[in-house]
Amino acid sequence: MTAFAVVNARLLDPASGLDATGALLVEDSRIVDVAAGGSAPSGVEIVEAEGLCLAPGLIDVRVKTGEPGAEPKETLKSASLAAAAGGVTTIVVQPDVDPAVDDPAMVDFIHRRGAALDLVRVLAAGALTRGCSGERMAEIGLMDEAGAAYFTDGDHTIVNSRALQRVMTYAAAFDALVAVRPVEPWLNDGAVATAGDAAAWAGLAAAPALAERIQLHRDLTLAELTGVRILVDLISTEAALDSLDRARARGLQVAASVSINHLCFNDLDAGDWRTFYRLDPPLRAESDRLAMIEGVRDGRIEVITSAHTPAPAEDKRRPFAQAAPGAVGLETLLAAALTLHHEHELTLLEVLRPLTLGPAELLGLDGGRLTAGAPADFVLFDPNAPVVIDADALRSKSRNSPFDGRRLQGKVAATWVGGRRIFG
Repeated sequence: MTAFAVVNARLLDPASGLDATGALLVEDSRIVDVAAGGSAPSGVEIVEAEGLCLAPGLIDVRVKTGEPGAEPKETLKSASLAAAAGGVTTIVVQPDVDPAVDDPAMVDFIHRRGAALDLVRVLAAGALTRGCSGERMAEIGLMDEAGAAYFTDGDHTIVNSRALQRVMTYAAAFDALVAVRPVEPWLNDGAVATAGDAAAWAGLAAAPALAERIQLHRDLTLAELTGVRILVDLISTEAALDSLDRARARGLQVAASVSINHLCFNDLDAGDWRTFYRLDPPLRAESDRLAMIEGVRDGRIEVITSAHTPAPAEDKRRPFAQAAPGAVGLETLLAAALTLHHEHELTLLEVLRPLTLGPAELLGLDGGRLTAGAPADFVLFDPNAPVVIDADALRSKSRNSPFDGRRLQGKVAATWVGGRRIFG
């Protein structure tokens, strides 16, 4: 592969705190040099950035597809194309599909299939229990050897505390990361919204926001007992964030992720209960949304994810309570995250850190940074370019986006993976 340099770019690297105009030199799929205020050496191909922002490629740790088993919802290829268009260079595919990713052969299948597509980097999360059923432990050790990024039952709560203790104990033995959803199963049974006036007026089954903290306390207690590294997956309430603070003060190895949807919407945004806003966890109060933004600003939330969950039209065009939960978000992730910069005064580095360096450090990846020797995975974007989201034009096979029709600022111009330009 010939060397090339991206010049006249605003270089943004959360790892080093770099925010300066300069050039990036790439050779043989790796970053060779990052020259703030510098220019490209002679004899290399020049890519003119024209002042646009150049940042590490986004890493999305929570992506659902329909492959294998439900390809009409989403395939690895359609998800990868959407990711590339959104500046996402690495995706971690969730295991709660049919068949579940609960053995090393399935992990290997996901990795080989992603590599064959030759688009973004595709990693697999392995299941904690067989079939994500919450009962018998899956082959965690063998999946770890096969390269599973981390372990989770996805949207399925392990209700049996003894079963969760066992898988945490086993995972801790080889320092594997375990992700848990703080969803209290009994209070949330049948609930489709957060308890409050809006849900009551609409007659919707709802659960109190504090149910998140109730389940989180159990999971954190078991993590403290077993010594496992834990990711609290899709935190959405201020009360749960306070619980995380206390756990960290006791020395627990705990990180947290938040969905981009819970940074951009509150429970009133659903309006007349449009099913594109039927999410899991459900949208919360404005005070919770603002607390999540502050958690991103001060670093208490390490990861922002798209929580990409495709659902075809026939699963969404139903009464709100009967519609499938979830939204696609790979292609809109960066533009949506930039609302934190434009509307809440976070710096671009503060916005980018939980999209790049945060997940890279959590998963032990060498990407997520603009440094010599790192993979040449990066995105060129205009943070101020206006864009109106048109769900029908999204590259995902499902178009269930709550951002449909919303005006955002931020447009991806080009995406590179391993020094290859895969979009733009």
